[in-house]
Amino acid sequence: MAPSDSPVPVIGLTGGIASGKSTVGGMLAQLGAAVVDADQLAREVVALGTPGLQEVVAAFGKEVLDGEGRLDRGRLAGRVFADPEERRRLEQILHPRIAELARDRLAAARGQLAVYQAPLIFETGREGEFQGVLLVDCDPELQLARLRARDRLGEAGARARLAAQLPAAERRRRATWIVDNSGSLEDTRAQLHRLWEGDLAALRRSP
Repeated sequence: MAPSDSPVPVIGLTGGIASGKSTVGGMLAQLGAAVVDADQLAREVVALGTPGLQEVVAAFGKEVLDGEGRLDRGRLAGRVFADPEERRRLEQILHPRIAELARDRLAAARGQLAVYQAPLIFETGREGEFQGVLLVDCDPELQLARLRARDRLGEAGARARLAAQLPAAERRRRATWIVDNSGSLEDTRAQLHRLWEGDLAALRRSP
């Protein structure tokens, strides 16, 4: 991905699993930002019939497919989160394809600001590519509960997925801005609105 190809300023949007990145991304889109979602791109690059899906099957076997031949993301996630080496294998397949799509989408961005929403900005050391990174943070126990409910996981499985990520304190240290998504949607929206009218307003006006 090359944010410098975008005709408008680009910031990163990240956060731990089940922290609320998509919620905040949606709010930013409502404010006028052009949001490019890496998770959506990840689905596109392994859609039925794509070379990306063929490579994933070659690497992990047909057991990662559902009955219709589509990728079973839950089954694959359970496998790669349990094995760092397999997670790296998957990232080597997906990341170049996602980066190429992201480059195209950002180059076509229109609006006041472009936002690249991705879970691994800090983990991949790419925060320097953006004009700042917005971190969506939340209470750890609330994050655990949200993850269990969203992905229908037991506590041990959910904690394993959280443990595979960068520690929250390290994400906070490296973030440019932080929105705490532990409270109500109205509270999150209010924090984001203050940021939009503050630092992000200055960024949108920059040449």
